[in-house]
Amino acid sequence: MEAITLPIYNSEGQEIDQMKLDTAVFDGDINKQAIYQAVNAYLANQRKGLAATKTRGEVSGGGRKPWRQKGTGRARVGSTRSPLWRHGGVVFGPHPRDFSYTLPQKIKNLALKSSLNAKVKENNFIVIDSFKSDTGKAKEAAKIFFNLKVHSKKNTKRALLLLDKIDHNLKLALANIDFLMFNLAKDTNVYEVLDSQKLVITKDALSALSKRIKG
Repeated sequence: MEAITLPIYNSEGQEIDQMKLDTAVFDGDINKQAIYQAVNAYLANQRKGLAATKTRGEVSGGGRKPWRQKGTGRARVGSTRSPLWRHGGVVFGPHPRDFSYTLPQKIKNLALKSSLNAKVKENNFIVIDSFKSDTGKAKEAAKIFFNLKVHSKKNTKRALLLLDKIDHNLKLALANIDFLMFNLAKDTNVYEVLDSQKLVITKDALSALSKRIKG
């Protein structure tokens, strides 16, 4: 397959160069099954599993038999904490559990590769030469997204910014931009790639991400 060529922009939104994407990663193939498995695994791993109910043996009280077994004309009852009674235990209620599970690394890499190919195919993949902030102000960082036409007064798109490193000033600048998620390229996952409408990645981060996927 012929390599896909994408423009490289600077912080002013001007095209300054072009680069050919690594064909080992950007081959145009989108494996929906791998994406499905990876997203399900991610969501399962986010679940806390802390919901808990008490059985009749865990509810306080109910030690004394309410009335004698026979002769009252009423149904026999051994405890006031029976599930049939108010304040009684719960029969099949939830208990704390771990929902997480792991996927094979090959499926994770295939899913991530497929999600990146999907962004390229949608023309929602933007490469920028570098992303820096000297002042640590959100206004300065947001202007770069305005220059890249990711953000405007009339149309704001959810964006994901992938970087090769994040210093203190850059973290401060990006933290308060409401339409933006940011992460290191080596730590990104399928869910956050697909959850964004625009993916902005630095040239160095793209190299690191390609290297990660190829193993």
